[in-house]
Amino acid sequence: MSAVLLATVGVTATAQELKFFTIGTGGTAYTYYPVGGVIANAISKPPGSRECGEGGSCGVEGLIASAVSSRGSVDNVNAINSGLRNSGFAQSDVAYWAYTGTGTMEGKEPAKDLRTIAALFEEHIHLVALADSGINSVADLKGKRVSLDEPGSGTYVDAKLILEASGLSVDDVTAEALKGGAASEALRNGKIDAFFVVAGFPTGSLVELASAAPIKLVPIEGEGAAALVEKYGFFAASDIPEGAYEGVATTPTVAVGAQWFTSANEDEELIYNITKALWNEQSRKLLDVGHAKGKTITLETALNGVGVPLHAGAERFYKEAGLLK
Repeated sequence: MSAVLLATVGVTATAQELKFFTIGTGGTAYTYYPVGGVIANAISKPPGSRECGEGGSCGVEGLIASAVSSRGSVDNVNAINSGLRNSGFAQSDVAYWAYTGTGTMEGKEPAKDLRTIAALFEEHIHLVALADSGINSVADLKGKRVSLDEPGSGTYVDAKLILEASGLSVDDVTAEALKGGAASEALRNGKIDAFFVVAGFPTGSLVELASAAPIKLVPIEGEGAAALVEKYGFFAASDIPEGAYEGVATTPTVAVGAQWFTSANEDEELIYNITKALWNEQSRKLLDVGHAKGKTITLETALNGVGVPLHAGAERFYKEAGLLK
């Protein structure tokens, strides 16, 4: 009886030590989801794990983190605000507008409790069409069937801005709301003429599409792109290089930053430890091999383009690391 009692106490103690932490990502065919899985693995350390430095996890003691598929940036910000998720990835522009109640979020209640954990990697706006489509610029989308992704995604927000910067609106195209593999399949089957994707290259669904059909990335450049960069400081002119996708040449476009956010209401010690685990040397190994974008996720760039205040726990870590005074 004593043995059973002790075992029961041990199980109860272990259960009490567990802490679950969700990371809202994006569609499973894009970049956020696999990167979220790598980071969730890096910061997790369930009870009974081998010690860090002995082949075990270097994550947060007792933490089980999970990457959750979602509709993307806007959805993740809303889920953090409502308490549905502990954290999530979002484009820097979407998060800033949500935090300030400006831009595309004007008229909505500012998300004043939104806080940054880290800047992760650069995301490029991909405008995808078949190679023989005759679509060579954003202006050529007029009258075409174009997927802007789902409302609630950062891609949808940026696609609308790119259309507007080129003198078009959503009403000038036949808009669809397809994600990932669905958009690729619709393009191959002639059901749409083009689609937008905001993701770090190379993104899985486009790698598969390019290997199955001749495609092109339509340049986003010229006066429209320049006006976009000038008006919104989060956009930057940047190329998707040749070789990112089979048969696709270097393509000029614009990019935004992918960042990791949480709520000010999350425990300071927990977020401090999560940030510390993210930048542990052992986590570096996981990031480098876990995804093509992992190598660009570095401590040196962790504060690049941050427009939403840091969480107090993350701020404490960056001060200790010498990145902040």
